[in-house]
Amino acid sequence: MADLAEWQIEIAGVVIGAGTDVLVSEVEGLGTPDLRTQDVDNPAGDGAFPGVDLYSARTIRIEAGIRTAGDPSAALDVLGRLNRAADDPAVRTDPGVQTVLRLRWPGRTTRRLYGRLRRVEATSTANTRHGWIPLDLEFAAVDPRFHADDASALTLALSADGLGGFRAPLVAPLTTGIAIPDERRDWAYNDGDLPAWPSLRITGPCTNPRVRHVESGRVIELSTTLGTNDYVEIETRPGTRWALRNGTGNLAPALSAASRLDTFTLPPGRSEIWWTARDYTNTTRLAVTWRSAYAAL
Repeated sequence: MADLAEWQIEIAGVVIGAGTDVLVSEVEGLGTPDLRTQDVDNPAGDGAFPGVDLYSARTIRIEAGIRTAGDPSAALDVLGRLNRAADDPAVRTDPGVQTVLRLRWPGRTTRRLYGRLRRVEATSTANTRHGWIPLDLEFAAVDPRFHADDASALTLALSADGLGGFRAPLVAPLTTGIAIPDERRDWAYNDGDLPAWPSLRITGPCTNPRVRHVESGRVIELSTTLGTNDYVEIETRPGTRWALRNGTGNLAPALSAASRLDTFTLPPGRSEIWWTARDYTNTTRLAVTWRSAYAAL
């Protein structure tokens, strides 16, 4: 994706704002998202008992205007680009697929939201002949937190320390001793102020992989065997929580009861990640990627 300048917004691949043909006058929805409360009225007196407060989807509303002075055809071309972005069948007709809203404000790096472009409306066509079309845009972010635009990553192989070699004479059956390796560990850094959702990719061969977040004790465990060319992708972000073998096969039933994708997060600061598996080789890998998460721009 292209780098954004200050005061620019990229919505479903279309850049608007400073230096473009689309001027932005107002952006709403950057504060606290709407709440879904579970308060219960006090049946014997005034007030209520507070329950759990959960955030709804964050709705970003943008008031803008296409300005291509004296060129109505160019203005309609820009409007068409926005309409096509909202109408993208790859997003609109596929459950779970999301697009991206990226924003860059002064003094901040670019941050992003995941969701769908839900409204592109030309609120008036009276001045189209002069190259001016006011717009009302709406983006529904299914995860209300802001994410860093640049992803962070770490990759861990499984240690082969202490495996030794072969000594003659060799006697059948031969074994390499690769059974239960030591746990491998490394550090993940979330530079934001909210927990970040990691994505995991385990590349075989291996059996029964297990990933642990040391500080919280949370784990992701799979009762499965991966071949040499197999891999598992595990997503924890709201709206995209899954465990897939080779991109298509559902491995959710192979997750242990302790494997909660909705609680496996990287808190702000430094986290230690451990992992282990059986029957691995020197090509077995765990790749962890994440984007630092923020409460605000």
